Amino acid sequence: MTRLRNFQYLSFCVTWIAYASSYLLRKPLGVVKSDLQTSYNLSKTDLGWLDTCFLLPYALMQILLGNLGDKYSARLILSSCLAISSFSMVTFGYWNKMLVMGVLLFLNGSAQACLWPNCVKGLSNWYNDEQRATLFGVWGTCCFAGGIFGTVLAVHLQNIYTPDLSMVFAIPSVIVLIVAVLVYLSLRTPGEMNLVIEGKALPKHFGEPKEKLQLNLFQIWNIKMVAELSWTMFGMKLVRYCLYMWLPMYLNQNLKYSVSMAGMLSTAYDIGGVAGSALIGVFIDRVMGGRTYWGVVLALVSSAISLLAFQITSSWGLLFNFVLLFLVGAFSCGPDSTVSGTLACEAGERENAQSAVSGIINGFGSLGTVLEGPIVALIATSFGWNGTFYAMILLTLVGVIAMAKAAIMNDKVRQNTTNLI
Repeated sequence: MTRLRNFQYLSFCVTWIAYASSYLLRKPLGVVKSDLQTSYNLSKTDLGWLDTCFLLPYALMQILLGNLGDKYSARLILSSCLAISSFSMVTFGYWNKMLVMGVLLFLNGSAQACLWPNCVKGLSNWYNDEQRATLFGVWGTCCFAGGIFGTVLAVHLQNIYTPDLSMVFAIPSVIVLIVAVLVYLSLRTPGEMNLVIEGKALPKHFGEPKEKLQLNLFQIWNIKMVAELSWTMFGMKLVRYCLYMWLPMYLNQNLKYSVSMAGMLSTAYDIGGVAGSALIGVFIDRVMGGRTYWGVVLALVSSAISLLAFQITSSWGLLFNFVLLFLVGAFSCGPDSTVSGTLACEAGERENAQSAVSGIINGFGSLGTVLEGPIVALIATSFGWNGTFYAMILLTLVGVIAMAKAAIMNDKVRQNTTNLI
């Protein structure tokens, strides 16, 4: 048991660090947006298209390549993609041409697309079904802790090296490469270690030839709850990346914070994300009685209310800005790992397709982020920043509707199961 527990801790820590490190190569672009605009005379539309150069392949490759971890080892795919991501961004700050920056961001997005599904695969191998709601809630803090570290590091490097932006991207790239080596050397499966996880459900095709376990996209989409979870992620991730990519610029230009202060204040959203992700599993288990779907619905409704409150009180000063950004982060980011981790694993495990289902759900959600750059640029230019926040509120409600439908479906399934018993 001690040996098993040690490997569980190791897999948790390694996958947590791996996914958190990816934000070291995502957050700098949002932090330096104002510098890119002034130094290279880029418009908001240009900056929006740079976002799309990263987010389009990030979404599509998750859908198309999400099953690589099921075909090969999660360790190989995860470490390789971290290394590719590192190499793609190490020279980003040395270029001043939109085309080159776009190509490098495209490579980075393609590599990072495979990180989430393979982290989920690598971690879920080591834990049984009963442990997952709390497990993925705590593990999901990697997204937002990584966002905090990425922002703080980018702001620190920006203050040291401005107007030269090269080190803002080069130093994080080296760190990510080191993490890639760590993953390759450390991540294993229970089978490789001759360990058995008690209480872990076996795939329903267990014992059949491996090729029969490979499902196509249509078959994966038709697994119960996958479509609803995917639409929920669509709304959630679009809002999340709107704030990731544009919040520092909004705080700087609209609320008149300094560039460094705007970057640091934007971490309130990430700090809220850490708290929300860590506590949502406890909330679902103890307050919602294990009703995960309805817990996510409640969190998303609270997120929409918090966004509206932030917009109304944005001129009230630093304290109100921090508190409400914290609440937005807690309620909008908290359900993220629950939807794309816990619920995705439940949907995919019986088909031995955890990586593929997680990739579909997270990838479809990321299709929303592809629209983020052009949409935010268009709305901010045409209707101002106020219009952008009202659009985010509406998108959050899209997630509420989709998850409510999934919750009703899940209640019916549970009721039917109870009646059969």
